[in-house]
Parts: sequence; C-alpha cells; structure tokens
Amino acid sequence: MDPRIALSVLAAAVLGFVGILMLMPEEADEGEPRLPWLVSTDAQGRTRVFGFTIGETTLAEVQKVFSEEGKINLFARPDAGDRYAAEAYFEQIYLSRLRADFVITLDLDQPSLDAMYQRGLRISQLASGDKKIALAPEDLERVTRAPIRSIAYLPWKSLDADIIERRFGPAARILVEESGVTHWLYPDKGMDIGLDTRGGVVIQYVNREAFRELIAPLEAQQRALKRSEGG
Repeated sequence: MDPRIALSVLAAAVLGFVGILMLMPEEADEGEPRLPWLVSTDAQGRTRVFGFTIGETTLAEVQKVFSEEGKINLFARPDAGDRYAAEAYFEQIYLSRLRADFVITLDLDQPSLDAMYQRGLRISQLASGDKKIALAPEDLERVTRAPIRSIAYLPWKSLDADIIERRFGPAARILVEESGVTHWLYPDKGMDIGLDTRGGVVIQYVNREAFRELIAPLEAQQRALKRSEGG
C-alpha cells in the first residue's frame, strides 16, 4: 500500500478506548494465533504475519481465511509516474478475536498491470488525484492467483506508545511527521507502525528487501523538514 494512502486512512480510522482484547494472552485463541505482533521471517527471509507469507501466499488463500472476496481494484497514481497497484480491501475482519480492516497489495509487474488498466471496465477519479479502475472479470481471476506484496492492517481499537512497545517491542527507529503522525520502524520485520495523535493506527508489512522503498517518502519528508529548519 502506498504510504501516502495509508496515512490518509489514519484520519478515517475508527478510534476508541484501548480494548482488553489487545492485552489478552495469545493462548486464549483457538487454533493458529493470527495477531498483528506475531511477526516472523521464513528461511528465505520473507515476512510472515497472520499466517500469511508475503511473496508466497496468494490472494485466493487470503480470501479463504477471511471467508470474503474483498473489494478488488486497480489504482493509478499520477504522482508516482502513473504506476499501477492492484489492491484488495477487506472490511471488519475478525482474526484471533480482534477486528480490523485489511488492504492487501498484490505482487504483479507493471506491464501486466498496464494491460489490466487497458481492459478496465470503469475509471473513477479520486479526491487524491489517483484513479480507481474496476477490473475485467478475467483480470479479477488473475489477481486472485497473485501473491501478496504488502499488507496494511487497520485495527478498530486505538493504540498508544506503551501498548506498541509492549506488544511489538522497541523500534529500531522512530520518525515523527510534521502532521504529528509517529512511525515505529522495524526493518528486520519489514514493519512500519503509523500512529496519529488520537490513537488511530495503520500497520504496514512488507518483505525486508522492500522496506527501504516503503519508508522512502517518510525519509524524503524528514530531509525536507531538516532543510527548512536549517534555512
């Protein structure tokens, strides 16, 4: 998921009191725990979370776990050179008794995505300037066979810094945007936790080799901020 898009979602995230479910022991859940702080890497160094392996688990497998097809669309982003991204949005999913929304970005090359754009059934212009394209049926089928590229997790319970550190551990680095959004960065886990001033949170997961690309806009903003302060 585009970091800019993820940050815009923060403003719309449902806020509330930190629920006791976030503090319950994992053993309280039956079967394989699928909790946001249970992040590991496999033998190939790929990030594994919620029982999904980024770069291996397909959208079809995610749909089976969620028991939903999700809302699948193609997005074109002019400020990124009209690069395309295929995403599936899942609303109000319960995993290990925690409720959250998910945005799953699929790993498809740009030529394939460009061809899907050309076959698109309908284009909608978004307020952000991005375009949302409804995919043709044959392309929807192809997308379900694609592996995950990234996961954005939007919990329905607010968090605070104490909860984040206790559950996810100390961050390797913390960046604060001018808007007040704080990012806890975990490059070894391919994880970025973005927290706004009201407790709204978006957690993004990628494979470690993609982490630099994920946080590049944040680092560019930090450099620009330092230059303006120095000037």
